[in-house]
Amino acid sequence: MSQLVGKAKNFVADKVAHMEKPEADLTWVSVKDVSRSSVVLESDVIITNPYDHDLPVCEISYALFSNNREIVSGKIPDPGSVKANDKTAMKIPAKVPYNVLFTIVKDVGTDWDLDYEMRVGLTVDIPILGNFTIPLSKKGSFKLPLLPF
Repeated sequence: MSQLVGKAKNFVADKVAHMEKPEADLTWVSVKDVSRSSVVLESDVIITNPYDHDLPVCEISYALFSNNREIVSGKIPDPGSVKANDKTAMKIPAKVPYNVLFTIVKDVGTDWDLDYEMRVGLTVDIPILGNFTIPLSKKGSFKLPLLPF
């Protein structure tokens, strides 16, 4: 009897391990808005759902780093669902106060470019498996806008 239970466990574990899982891609980070006090950066996450039913996204967590220092982080609870057998884009806004940018002025330098790394954790609810977090990251550089007066 114990051999039968062991075989059943191995069979289920093998099927779950080879089950298609959702995929995601962090496509870009750009400047969305500028005010006197902050810069709002926005990134797009494209999520692919391989299942024939909608896939609820439980949470999106994000952190923006520059020069190995965390500039801003946050969570977006319950941002919606990914349509069945489709790709869905979700936006991640990150508001960065200028005083935080001034603390990393060494990285910004004279050309006002910011080297960054955006880390995103996309937590989806997969039937049978439960919550599954897809880690994403994107490195790049962009030119910061000048302060409006």
